[in-house]
Amino acid sequence: MAVRSFALTPGKRVLYLTKDPERIRQQLAGAVLRAEDVRAEDLLDDINTDAMTPAWVCFDYDPAEIAKNAYAGLVIGGQRLIPPNALADGNFEVIVAGAQKGVGSSRETAAQCEVFSGSRLAIASSFAPIHARNNINIGQLMGDLEVIRRLERGDAIPMDEFAHGHDPITVQIIEAGGLLPFCARLAKGEIRVPATTTPARPMNLTEKILAAKLVDPGTGYVQPGDAVMVKVDAGYSHEFTTAQVDFFLAAEYGADYQLRDPSKFAVFEDHLIYATGVPSMARFADKIEMLRVRQRAFAARTGVRNYNAVDGVSPGICHQIAREKFLDPGDFVQATDSHTCMGGASGALSWGVGATEYAALIYWGVTPIAVPESIRFELVGRLRDGVTAKDVMLHILATFAKREDTLNRVMEFGGEGLFAMSPDERATMANMATECTARGAVMEVDDTMLAWIAGHRPGVSIDALRAKVVTPDPGAHHDGGIHRIDLATIAPMVATPGDPDRGVASDPKNGALVDELGDVKIDIAYGGSCTAGKRDDIDMYARVMADAERRGQRVADGVKFYLQFGSQDVEAYAEAQGYTALFARTGVEIIKPGCGACIGCGPGVSDHGDQVSVSAINRNYKGRSGPGKLFLASPLTVAASAIAGKIVAFDEPK
Repeated sequence: MAVRSFALTPGKRVLYLTKDPERIRQQLAGAVLRAEDVRAEDLLDDINTDAMTPAWVCFDYDPAEIAKNAYAGLVIGGQRLIPPNALADGNFEVIVAGAQKGVGSSRETAAQCEVFSGSRLAIASSFAPIHARNNINIGQLMGDLEVIRRLERGDAIPMDEFAHGHDPITVQIIEAGGLLPFCARLAKGEIRVPATTTPARPMNLTEKILAAKLVDPGTGYVQPGDAVMVKVDAGYSHEFTTAQVDFFLAAEYGADYQLRDPSKFAVFEDHLIYATGVPSMARFADKIEMLRVRQRAFAARTGVRNYNAVDGVSPGICHQIAREKFLDPGDFVQATDSHTCMGGASGALSWGVGATEYAALIYWGVTPIAVPESIRFELVGRLRDGVTAKDVMLHILATFAKREDTLNRVMEFGGEGLFAMSPDERATMANMATECTARGAVMEVDDTMLAWIAGHRPGVSIDALRAKVVTPDPGAHHDGGIHRIDLATIAPMVATPGDPDRGVASDPKNGALVDELGDVKIDIAYGGSCTAGKRDDIDMYARVMADAERRGQRVADGVKFYLQFGSQDVEAYAEAQGYTALFARTGVEIIKPGCGACIGCGPGVSDHGDQVSVSAINRNYKGRSGPGKLFLASPLTVAASAIAGKIVAFDEPK
C-alpha cells in the first residue's frame, strides 16, 4: 500500500548544513538544531556534487559503498568535515541546505550518498536541475524550508504536496518511488502517459526538437511543463558511470538484458585514463581498473559504439568525439555527464542525466520529461582581439547565472554574433551551460557549422545535414526572456576560487575582470578538457606561445604549463600545424587526449593548498583539480599567464 504522507520518524534526526562548520560538527556529535535556530542565510549555498561525492568516491559503483563516504569533499582546514559513515551513524533522515544544492556534474552518486545513508528528504531553497531529477529518480523527496518547519512542529505532510508543481509524469514517478518502478508500471500498462493537447503555437528550438520526438504526437505541439515521452537519438556513458548503469540494468532486468537499439549509444574511456598517475588517485588503481573492465564487458555484450582506449591511449573526450562522430542537428541527446550540453552547438538539444535515468532510456529508447523552459541569448557584434567565447560564458555566469535566470532552463543561442564565431568557440559556450545550472543548451546552426560536422564524417553531405536543421518559429516565447549581448563589450575575465572555509562557495559564477584582478602569481597553467581542448583552443595556445618565442620568452620559471588535446583528431591537427614542436621549444608539457586535471585525475592538478592554478577548464570547485586555489580563464589568458608567471590577459601583437 502506497505511503500517503511523510512525517519525521521518532529517533531519526535532521542535519542542517550550515556555513559555520562548527555547527555541523556539533550536530554530528549529537547536538540538535531546529529550523527555528537557523536562518536561511546561515545555510550552505551552492553545495556541489564534487563536495557530496568527489571523484574518488565514484570509483565505487555500488551505492551502498558510495554512501559510506557521503560529503567527503566538504573539506575545511584540510580535514573532512563529515567523516566516513557519519550520515548513517548520525541517523539522519532529512538533510537541509541553502540555495542551488547539487550544482555541478550529473553524477547521481551525489543523491545516492544521502539516500543510501538513510535520508528520505532533501531540503533546500533551490536545487540544481540534474540533481533534483536524480533525487526524484531514486525516490528521495524534496522540499523547502517551510516543509522542515512544519515537520518539526509534528505535521504529517501529504505526499501530493511533494508532487505539487511537478508535471503529471514526474508526479507518477514520485508516487511510484522512483524512475525504474515507474517504468515497470508503464510497461505493465498500469499507468499511461497522455498525449499532449497543447494547441498550435509558435515554438522555440527546445520545443520544436522535443515535439518532433514525441512517442505519441498528440497535437504535435508542446509548451513548457508538458509531460511527454520522447525518443532519444543518441547518448553515451564513460568509465566513471558505465559500471553503475550496467549494475542497475542487471538488477532491474536481469543479467542477460538486451538494449533495443545499441547503435544509438556509445561508451568512452576518457575520464580516468591518467588517474593512476596522480599520487592521490594511485591508491584506487584496482577500483579504476575494475571500472574499465566492466565497461569493456558492457560494450562487448550490448553492441554499443565502442570508444575505449587502445594500448592505453584514449580516442578523446566523450563530448568532443560525440560532436565529431555522431551528433546531428535536431537530435535529442542524453548522456551520463553534465557537459553533454556541448552537443547543443551542433543544433542538438543536449543535457546530462544520472545513471538511473540513463539506464532506463538506454534500455527503452525513450524517456519521460517535462518540457523545460528556455532562455535565449541573442549575440550581436564581434569579439575584440584577445577576447574569447570563454570570456562570454564567464560574463553570463557572473550575471545571468548568478541571479538564477538560467536555472533549470535550456540556454538557446542565436544571432549574427553567434554565427561570427567558429564552431569550436560555439561549442565552448554550449559546454558551459551546465555551469549556469541550466537544464541544457541548443544553438541555431548555419552552413559554417554544417561544414564543420560534414568535414569530420566522410560520406556525409551538408545538404543531408541541412535537412535535419531545426529553426525557431517567429514569435516563439522564452520564459527566461530574450537577452541581447553585444560581444564587443566583453573583456577578458576569470572566475575566482571563492573562499569555502568562510562560506563563499568556490564556483564559476565568481567572475572578475582580468584587468581588475591585481597581482596573482601562479604555479600551474592548464589548457585542455572538453571546454578548451579543441582545435581552436590549440590555435590560441599556439598563438600566445609563438608570440612569446618571437620575443625570446618561454614558460616562466617556477610555472608548469600543461596542454591536453581533446581528441586524436585535435592532436593530429596540432602536429600537422607544427604546434607540438613549438610547445616543446617554449616549455609546455603535452598530454595525450582525454580528461585529467579537470576532475583531479591527471597531470595538471595542484599538490598542496598554497599552489595557485589558472585553468581553461569549466569548473573551479574546491578540490576538483587538487587542493590549491583555481582560477578559470580563457585559453589566451591561460597561456599568457604561463609566460608572465601571473594572471594576465593576452596583449595581441600590433
